Amino acid sequence: MFHDDFQVQPGDVVATEHWASSGFPNTDLEHQLKRYGKEKIICVGLLTNTCLEATARIGMELGFHVTLVRDATAARTSEAYNAALNIDGPTYAHEILTTAELVEAIKASAATA
Repeated sequence: MFHDDFQVQPGDVVATEHWASSGFPNTDLEHQLKRYGKEKIICVGLLTNTCLEATARIGMELGFHVTLVRDATAARTSEAYNAALNIDGPTYAHEILTTAELVEAIKASAATA
């Protein structure tokens, strides 16, 4: 079930719902990404130090380029947020960007494609 602001749009790919903290185990997310030739994942959402970190870590282990978006994630405490992005994040994420930095990187990538 999706929030009203995030309804599935034509052309969207929807993976099966996950059971625990990572979006990869017990889902078809890896299959869907590889089926469509995706090599990069951008991680945003809740909670930075649990679901987001677990999905990003496993994504990296599966060979995906992982980007965390600093201002598009949250945790229950500032300590948990800081640990997830500033201590743990650099050990598995290829990039940790702000939304503005991500948008600029996507624009630059599209301009050279």
